[in-house]
Amino acid sequence: MRLDKFLKTARIIKRRTIAKEISDKGRILVNERIAKSSTDVHPEDKIVIKFGNKTLTIQVHEVLETTKKADASRMYSVLDESYEHDYSQM
Repeated sequence: MRLDKFLKTARIIKRRTIAKEISDKGRILVNERIAKSSTDVHPEDKIVIKFGNKTLTIQVHEVLETTKKADASRMYSVLDESYEHDYSQM
């Protein structure tokens, strides 16, 4: 499954167009490599997503074409969620 579709189906990012934009800007890594929106996602892949000052690292468990909201969380698990703080503004 394409990366942008996976992120939308797993409900990590609400819209596929936004997932495509973020990945095409080089802000998503799949298995430590910069990924484009068309990159294939497979079980056991590690995905790192950079949202502004937040970095989310997930492990893919399964790839489902469609899913209900309650089942979306079983597609992946969160390995790390970190925030960068800009102390220069204080």
